[in-house]
Amino acid sequence: MAQLKCGTVVSIMDSIAPRKLAEEWDNVGLIIGDSSSNVNKIMVSLDLPVWVVDEAVENNVDMIITHHPIIFNPIKKINSDTALGKKIIKLIKNNISVYSSHTNYDIAQNGLNDIFAKQLGFEKTEIIKTTSQEKLFKIVVYIPEGFEDKILEEMSKAGAGCIGNYSNCSFRVKGTGTFQPMEGANPFIGQVDRLEKVDEYRLETIVPESKLNQVIKAMLAAHPYEEVAYDVYELKNQGQSYGLGRIGYLENEITLSSYASFIKKTLNLENIRFYGPSDALIKTVAMLNGSGNSFINAARHAGADVIITGDLQYHQALDALEEGIYAIDAGHFGTEKIMIKALSDCLRNILEKNGYNVEVIESKTNTDIMKNV
Repeated sequence: MAQLKCGTVVSIMDSIAPRKLAEEWDNVGLIIGDSSSNVNKIMVSLDLPVWVVDEAVENNVDMIITHHPIIFNPIKKINSDTALGKKIIKLIKNNISVYSSHTNYDIAQNGLNDIFAKQLGFEKTEIIKTTSQEKLFKIVVYIPEGFEDKILEEMSKAGAGCIGNYSNCSFRVKGTGTFQPMEGANPFIGQVDRLEKVDEYRLETIVPESKLNQVIKAMLAAHPYEEVAYDVYELKNQGQSYGLGRIGYLENEITLSSYASFIKKTLNLENIRFYGPSDALIKTVAMLNGSGNSFINAARHAGADVIITGDLQYHQALDALEEGIYAIDAGHFGTEKIMIKALSDCLRNILEKNGYNVEVIESKTNTDIMKNV
């Protein structure tokens, strides 16, 4: 059984939610730890208060993966005079690494924004605020006849050839390739110092920037030639869009109070607040996990009747109503707690598929700190 390293977990997390998707102000990635250290037990938590650190120590955890980073702002001292300093010291003493996946996990395809939308019953949604768009490239490679299918298969496995809901997309045309092996060459076809004319295929396919290097590597490994002729072109086509917030459409209109009750039940919340007339009808729903005060305007411009988020402030909610959009405040924790199980299940699946016998546990002490009377 392979020994899992901290660096391997970092790579896995980067495949789930690439760090490059994070907002500029955010602090994501491996915040505490040694990438070469062994990992036998992982704990997933939304936050990392001291009681979650204690829980990790008691459970002999080697690595904690959180949504909210333990360190947001620059710090000048690490000592036991502050709660943050105490936590960092305890984590280092107990050889516990900490990795945080925050706004990049919100934004990522099948990340927290998408998970939240599906939790609320929306299978198809649109991005409200686009934060980045992946570049697309075209790879053109020349292949001796008889190898074109195998090479396309390997390139497709590595991530090439996807257009919408279609995979293995390519175009090929047959032609004649010429080359003359020189002294020192070890040709797959032909002889040194002799001009060769070979039946070849020109194969071209599309690749997103994030998969470009691994597709080229797969293509070169599968190609029989000692020296492979290929070209890479950057395209003007629009690639995968990434962004914050999702907007979905209900099949039928529903009153604001009834929908707030549905959200409360679906998210298993003790309390929920809504802003607007109880009998107001809604159909277009904007969703943003966590704190959504700054997102109300974007939701309104996207045509939403209501926004579901957390941490709404009184004056922002009042402004929203004046602008003609209602709001449901399901709480910061209430809208993000689902990441603990979702990310844990995702990690278990990936680790098992890759042959790692590593336990992934979910924090039991990371609960909502807001209480009702």
